[in-house]
Amino acid sequence: MSEPLDAVETDPEPESPVDVAPGSGDGGEQHALVVTEEPPEDPRSDVERERDEYLDALRRLQADFENYKKRVDRQFEELSSRGATSLVLRLLPVLDTLDLAEEHLLADDADANSTEETRALVQARALLLDTLGKDGLERVGTAGEPFDPTVHDAVAHTDGEGGPVVDEVLRAGYKWRGQVLRPAMVKVKG
Repeated sequence: MSEPLDAVETDPEPESPVDVAPGSGDGGEQHALVVTEEPPEDPRSDVERERDEYLDALRRLQADFENYKKRVDRQFEELSSRGATSLVLRLLPVLDTLDLAEEHLLADDADANSTEETRALVQARALLLDTLGKDGLERVGTAGEPFDPTVHDAVAHTDGEGGPVVDEVLRAGYKWRGQVLRPAMVKVKG
């Protein structure tokens, strides 16, 4: 005979995750029921979890702010560069005028370097070119150099031997920080 279920002794806290299932109705057999354990609770307290969440949020915010600062610095550099380029472009006609004035004064009088006005003009032109040169202005186009269509604008051509070379510079060209602002207007030979 089988024992009634009420008579089966069960341990109130089993040592293993196996429990006896009630209702085994035949011949005193016991059926094992596997009970899955819940994952252990996080040993950290709620305060520690909240602290870690705030710390992660702060780190993300700090990274976003660093990226923002870098982007603003890049934009400032771009705007500054564009402003400087614009200013230099507006100064190129002044340099052209100083070049023409120097040529005119030197052509009129072979001893023109001795006059105060000529010396002042030459010094002012040299000072302007030197100041802009320190910031990245570079004059391009000299007679005798090979013709390069990226920095020269050929407006006249004469026959000659060899490859194309600059025969005469009609208007100086300029580069600003490595980029051509204005190509040199030249007469090409060859």
